[in-house]
Amino acid sequence: MPGAPIGKARPRVSTVAGHARMYTPAKTASYEGMVALAAQRAMAGRAPITGPADVRLTMLLPIPTSWSKKKQAAALAGQVYPTKKPDADNVVKAIFDGINGVVWVDDVQACDIAVRKRYAETPGVQVVVTEIQGALFAA
Repeated sequence: MPGAPIGKARPRVSTVAGHARMYTPAKTASYEGMVALAAQRAMAGRAPITGPADVRLTMLLPIPTSWSKKKQAAALAGQVYPTKKPDADNVVKAIFDGINGVVWVDDVQACDIAVRKRYAETPGVQVVVTEIQGALFAA
C-alpha cells in the first residue's frame, strides 16, 4: 500500500432533521478504499482466505524533512523509531477493514498479527497475509 499510513478515525456523529447519524470520516473511507483496491490487485483474482490467518504488517512512515541530515540517516538506519502518530492499532484497523471481503472474508480471521512501525524514504504499508495451514477452526 503506497503512501503514508493513515489511522482509522473514530466515527463522527451529526444530526439530520433532528436525528443522530453516524458516519465514517471521508479521509478514513478514502484510505480504506485505496487499501481495498491495492488488495484486489495483489489477490489477482484469487478467492479470499476462509481460514485463520497470519498477518505481518510493516508501517513505513516518512522521515520529517525538518530533521538534520544526521538524524534522518539515523532514522533510515533504524536507530530512531517513529513514536508519533499514526497509532499502530488505528492503522491496523484501517488496513483490516479495507481488505475485508478481498483478502479474507472478515478480519476476525486474523489470529497471528505482527506489526512494525519504522521510518523509510518511501512511505507505505507492507502487508503479508497467509492462511494458517493445517489449523483446526470453528466456522
